[in-house]
Amino acid sequence: MQLAYRSAREIVQMIQRGELTSEAALEAMLARIERLNPDLNAVIYLDADRARERAREADQATARGESWGPLHGLPMTIKETYEVTGMPTSAGATELRDHRPDHDAVAAQRLIDAGAIIIGKTNVPLYAGDLQSYNEIYGTTNNPWDPKRTPGGSSGGAAAALVAGLTPLEYGSDIGGSIRTPASFCGVYGHKPSFDLVPARGHIPGPPGSLTRPDIGVMGPLARNVDDLQLALEVTAGPDSDDATGWKLQLPPARHTRLQDYRVAAWLDDPACPVEGEIVERLQLAVTKLREAGVDVDESARPAGIELAEAYGNYYSLLIGAIGSGMPERVFEKQRSIAAEAGPDDRSYKVRFARGATQSHGDWLAAHEKRLQMRQRWAEFFKDVDILLCPVTNTLPFPHDHSNPIHERQLQINGKPTPYTDILVWVGLVGGVYLPSTVIPLGTGSSGLPIGVQIVGPYLEDMSCLEFARHLDDLINGFAVPPGYQE
Repeated sequence: MQLAYRSAREIVQMIQRGELTSEAALEAMLARIERLNPDLNAVIYLDADRARERAREADQATARGESWGPLHGLPMTIKETYEVTGMPTSAGATELRDHRPDHDAVAAQRLIDAGAIIIGKTNVPLYAGDLQSYNEIYGTTNNPWDPKRTPGGSSGGAAAALVAGLTPLEYGSDIGGSIRTPASFCGVYGHKPSFDLVPARGHIPGPPGSLTRPDIGVMGPLARNVDDLQLALEVTAGPDSDDATGWKLQLPPARHTRLQDYRVAAWLDDPACPVEGEIVERLQLAVTKLREAGVDVDESARPAGIELAEAYGNYYSLLIGAIGSGMPERVFEKQRSIAAEAGPDDRSYKVRFARGATQSHGDWLAAHEKRLQMRQRWAEFFKDVDILLCPVTNTLPFPHDHSNPIHERQLQINGKPTPYTDILVWVGLVGGVYLPSTVIPLGTGSSGLPIGVQIVGPYLEDMSCLEFARHLDDLINGFAVPPGYQE
């Protein structure tokens, strides 16, 4: 196997055994980025000189018989929204173009402490606020499977870089599918951890220096296999410094080690948000494979009293409340005017966004209470079920569409026009209630575009998601290299 598609774990093991130097791995990665990235625009910043210096130090440590940790000497990229010392961290916003922090985000620091060499940054949408990856500073990232289509967002550069073999490991963030959608659209692996498992400090948004813990938003890895997802999660998960005085993370092990012992539910489609037929077919194929392997899959099991439309509506209110809290005053006042001028029966996305962004604290508390009630129902559901399978999105990777305003964009789902923001429905179902979710590729459908599946587990039982994902991946073997990137 060529080095470009070796796993992160394999590269580290090769370095530690003396079969490969960190410098050689870095130079191979830089050469591939130079050759392939211009057509993708996935990697938007490199700090090659500093990376070379650290790679030399890693190799000197190896020669002394020392190891920096489980990522010793591994060159990798990271999502542009993470503060890394000396590197631009703008979240695609022109007003932050010159922001070069003198410290590392918590997640970035933990990767570095584990031995990783962060060589550069990958592209995102403005303030990580779209399901595509484009901005005025760095331009548009293309999908390696079809450059006319988006790789997703907001971790679109990360997912595109992984499937193109430009990096062996990435670290993203997810408040509205920003890990899961790009993983599905590019055919790679992503894990959205349980809420607050990995500290968000040093991630933009919020603004630089913010200490607020964003509601719903999580930090998590993307990779080309499940083992690397778990490796990256294990080195980054744990309480932030202010909590570490009294708290220690100890995640429960996976519920089962044998695939056949898992009790699986499948929620593959719903009238409240119809899923593209090609996606449903691929999900159904996964269910068939599981049943052939002796797994009990229940396609009718649902959390009692939870409807997709209601769950999404509450998630959307909480999501926009979180986004609104960081809006500049002038933008916030504009949203307040839209909400005030709208009629009581106006349920357009424009008005729903404005109401959510400017909601009162009392309104937020009411939505939060509703979330807590739903979380109880999910906990009851997971007493009888171990894993839920569901779509990542209702759509395949779609052509670039940067028209504004976002709420007026439309997608074609099964030949029918559908609101663009419906991309959020299936990720919101589980994200809004803080559940962990692992996405793995199921191969490509009839269109030749990748399709992923969400593997959802109980709160803080991330290891069950990852272990089941590992078993399903062995059945499906869904990862593939896009045409033109095999060399």
